[in-house]
Amino acid sequence: MSGQPLLEVRGVTMRFGGLVANENVDLSIERGQIFAVIGPNGAGKTTLFNAITGIYPPTEGAVLFDGHAIERTWSGRSLRNALLVGATSAIVAVVGLNATHLWKHAIVSNYVYGEAFPWGKAVGDFFGGLAGTGWLGGVLPAALGFAMGVMAFVAIWKSQRRTPDMIARGGIARTFQNIRLFPEMNLVENVLVGMDQHFRSGFFSCLFRPPWFWQEKEAMRRKAYELLRFVNLERSAAELARNLPYGHQRRLEIARALATGPKLILLDEPAAGMNPSESADLMALIRRIRESGITVVLIEHDMKVVMGISDRVAVLQYGKKIAEGTPEQIKRDPVCIQAYLGTEVLG
Repeated sequence: MSGQPLLEVRGVTMRFGGLVANENVDLSIERGQIFAVIGPNGAGKTTLFNAITGIYPPTEGAVLFDGHAIERTWSGRSLRNALLVGATSAIVAVVGLNATHLWKHAIVSNYVYGEAFPWGKAVGDFFGGLAGTGWLGGVLPAALGFAMGVMAFVAIWKSQRRTPDMIARGGIARTFQNIRLFPEMNLVENVLVGMDQHFRSGFFSCLFRPPWFWQEKEAMRRKAYELLRFVNLERSAAELARNLPYGHQRRLEIARALATGPKLILLDEPAAGMNPSESADLMALIRRIRESGITVVLIEHDMKVVMGISDRVAVLQYGKKIAEGTPEQIKRDPVCIQAYLGTEVLG
């Protein structure tokens, strides 16, 4: 394969206090590959997936997808929101500092026992009192509140530049080591959850239900049935997710990930708990995913699955990448055999 890699992991290090879960990990994954990440328990495989998908920000290093980092960009809307938060903070600061004065000016001075309260006059007096707070009571607190509000908004915005929803919108989907379905929803509804980011109808369309709302909803349901057919679950479409056998739940989670419309899908131990027949079906499904144009990266302990479908394999140990190559190269690498594979793989 040639051209720019679809996914590049450049020197990613993940530290949690004194624990180093990943250390200077480099990966380069080409379009159309099935790429496996293997290693013993605690090697940092899932942590690496979490760094790629925005659950954790890398302590060091970078993750590039299609040549760039998937991040929120500062826009006119961001500026408007920052100014709105700043203005709100300014008002809260002034009102909070002058609460006693404003209460007396607008409420206490207008209250007469046994008579209707003059709300209109009270509102006018409130704003009149607000305007008369002066430099120390009004302008200075407003300026400080505005500055603090804007700075808080910018800080939060920076912390959320690379979040899982942004990663999913950018074209990366994933499944989890522990199945995370909605057990009380049926299969179609679970798949529709993955399509939420593609739903065009806004608040008012959902409220008033115009014709195009129903057209879009029906189109998404048809797409959900297509994905269930793709993973061989269409006959169980109306079943609750909790009633599915374990292997079928794994396939449903893959269908939900595919519903996001990804270019790359990360599968975290998809064959865990499967019998040999289910594992063989899973291998066929992963090949179909690749044939549909989606690149696949998987974490897996089942070496028959890994060696049977992978184009390349990377081996992690204690958070470090100790080897990378084709399945044949990995099977014969003495470092990998000693660290993880064992001599039986050579057979």
